[in-house]
Amino acid sequence: MPLSVFLIVLLAAALHAGWNAVVKVRLDPFLAMTLITAACSVIAAPLLVVTGLPRSEAWSWIIASIVIHLGYYVFLAQAYRLADMSQVYPIARGAAPLMTGVTSLVFVRDPITPGGAIGIACLAGGVLLISVKGQRRLAAPSPIAVFYALATAATICGYTIVDGIGARVAGSANAYAATLFAFDGAPMAALCLWRYGVDGTKPALKFLAPGFAGGAMSLAAYWIVIWAMTVAPIALVAALRETSVLFAGLIAIIVLKEPPTPVRAVAASLILAGLLAMRFF
Repeated sequence: MPLSVFLIVLLAAALHAGWNAVVKVRLDPFLAMTLITAACSVIAAPLLVVTGLPRSEAWSWIIASIVIHLGYYVFLAQAYRLADMSQVYPIARGAAPLMTGVTSLVFVRDPITPGGAIGIACLAGGVLLISVKGQRRLAAPSPIAVFYALATAATICGYTIVDGIGARVAGSANAYAATLFAFDGAPMAALCLWRYGVDGTKPALKFLAPGFAGGAMSLAAYWIVIWAMTVAPIALVAALRETSVLFAGLIAIIVLKEPPTPVRAVAASLILAGLLAMRFF
């Protein structure tokens, strides 16, 4: 993976941690998720004028991605309803690169060096360690919350593989990303209206500013990832994106003044070791 791609995917990871934090505003998680996806669509639609549409071969992948993303939003919102973000988020993001690595080797056959494989394993291990042992004051998440977190991981794997392949056949990663985001919000909005009704969605109007901020971060983060998967192995990009958990931990320590723990230090070391292995071996 070229250094420029490596660094820009790290930026995407930081943005990804940011929009997931927005989901935990004082609003029902499903409404917050709907607000963010709708904001993504509003931002992306005008960009189609610049990017144009992808090749016809990419549309089946875009439709598949929209369906899988809908499952992702539903599972993630339910997981956030049942457990704290600092527990759910690492489980989902830690399991996802392992699933994606295996799936990409079987179906995509992207070349991965032994160092890359070790890096993926170290990074995923560090992320999972933060969730399982890194929380000092929180009780362990319930089994049902863990189930939804793992279901979220499976959908992350699914849409990552689909979008990696789709962007490669689209002729333009930008056209693929803009089209995906422009249409991705509609199914979620329809499901939200069916589930809550018009009156039930009104509380989201009080959070339009953070919702659009989260939408902009979400769009930028995954747009970068889609582009990166056209120039680097999907499994490595997917794993590198999960360093968002490390950024979230640094924010907690530096901004929120949460005390660092030995377990978090070990987990961070594993993540950093994984990054070094992926970059240099």
